[in-house]
Amino acid sequence: MRLGSLITAMVTPFDENLKLDLDRAAALAVRLVESGSEALVVGGTTGESPTLEVEEKIALFKAVVDAVGSRVPVFAGTGGNSTAASIDLTKKAEDTGVSGFMLVTPYYNKPSQEGLYRHFEAVASTTSLPVMLYNVPGRTGVNMLPVTVVRLAQIPNIVALKEASGNLDQVGEVAAKAPPGFSVYSGDDSLALPAMAVGASGVVSVASHLVGREMREMFGAFGAGNTRRAAEIHLKLLPLFKTLFITSNPVPVKTALRMVGFDVGGVRPPLAPMDAKEEELLRRCLESLGLLDR
Repeated sequence: MRLGSLITAMVTPFDENLKLDLDRAAALAVRLVESGSEALVVGGTTGESPTLEVEEKIALFKAVVDAVGSRVPVFAGTGGNSTAASIDLTKKAEDTGVSGFMLVTPYYNKPSQEGLYRHFEAVASTTSLPVMLYNVPGRTGVNMLPVTVVRLAQIPNIVALKEASGNLDQVGEVAAKAPPGFSVYSGDDSLALPAMAVGASGVVSVASHLVGREMREMFGAFGAGNTRRAAEIHLKLLPLFKTLFITSNPVPVKTALRMVGFDVGGVRPPLAPMDAKEEELLRRCLESLGLLDR
């Protein structure tokens, strides 16, 4: 399965009562594909997975598969900090027709490297669909080391890693030592191009909700050997990459989508809206890129 260079970690749309808005989710999925996304991750960190009920996740997966599943791979976020619960959700999600799964490192309970291996091996063994690992120590409290990733990469259906540690050395080490066909993706938009320089295949992106076409151009230029042009685009977009994380993701990107005219609703508690100063910073950033005029 080819995932491409630009995968979007999709936000979860809510209505004015913070109920799941499946029609808006389907419309957003179409919008993302039409603006350059080559695959989608649904129900991940950006999708506010900790505050989605299991039934909501299943409905969300199905809605997105129905909308775009014939056009791009749709990966379901089915990871968690309980191995048994992750297995159960993965089995249920498979029935929705998703293309594969993204599994985050278990949070809060801080497993050892051996514990991480056993967790991912157990979940992956319950499905024949491809699995992407997700390492995000800033949120989970545990960093999955390259040696563990390379070990897990020997499992046939574990095919990729979203590396959001911010450590390019880890990206390079996995890219160098994993078996052929295993892909590493940056989990940070601001490190996407640098990560590709050390062997990454692309990015699991938040900013692609807003600048998917520009990011595809950046990756295309890099792939064609035009590193100067790729760097120009990266530097142009870098302020946006940073501004989208001035407070907890996905608060800024949901706010930005409202500002550009594609409202996906608010965020569920304990997340809170941006304050006035943050909103003004975001608005100025969007304006500087011409995104408010589209």
